Amino acid sequence: MALLTINGLFATYGKIAALRGISLELERGDRVALLGANGAGKTTTLEAASGTTAARLSGHVFLEGRDITRLPAHERVELGLVHVPEGRGIFTAMTVLENLEVGAFALRPRSSSSVSDALDRVMAIFPRLRERTHQRAGTLSGGEQQMLAIARGLMSSPKVLLFDEPSTGLSPAMIGLVFEALTKIADGGVGVLLVEQKVEAALRFASRAYVLSHGRVVLAGSSDAVREDRGLKEAYLGRR
Repeated sequence: MALLTINGLFATYGKIAALRGISLELERGDRVALLGANGAGKTTTLEAASGTTAARLSGHVFLEGRDITRLPAHERVELGLVHVPEGRGIFTAMTVLENLEVGAFALRPRSSSSVSDALDRVMAIFPRLRERTHQRAGTLSGGEQQMLAIARGLMSSPKVLLFDEPSTGLSPAMIGLVFEALTKIADGGVGVLLVEQKVEAALRFASRAYVLSHGRVVLAGSSDAVREDRGLKEAYLGRR
């Protein structure tokens, strides 16, 4: 049984079809890239999986075999599916620690020790955040804010993490640190589904990739196979 399964997903905004039968799978510890030109349906796929899309949906999303297609977003988080959207969305007036504590809301019914353990795990991956625990998030650099957004997503001890364009606006050095962190997260057993415009960086990170064009999967396979397939270039040129 796959950890995350998207099966025959259609999404429409009014009369506009954003997704036209998307199907994909993610296993535990998987590193999967979702590639394609702007408007191909990548962000809508993540939003449909996490329950944050405004589109009308048909098809199914399964988490560990459970149909979560109609569950609200917060219940999906409690089950272990977390979405780190493009733009970071951190609370700039709050401290780093306060942002992380917000991310742990799904752990609070369990125990305070669960939150403490989650903080320890996050700080081990992002030691720079430990140095800035009581600093206001809005004063962090762009790269540090991206680290905080990822770390906040980790605070609920997810099984699946969905990332949308984590490298946006970052320097090459910071991009390297972010992808290093994503690798550690996947190596810890979390399934990672990544949307990323920097195709080569995404394919270096991922073991498998799906390429979307006009709301459909037009290419899927190992990262090496996708890199060499001319269908990748065709998808980015917007051809059907």
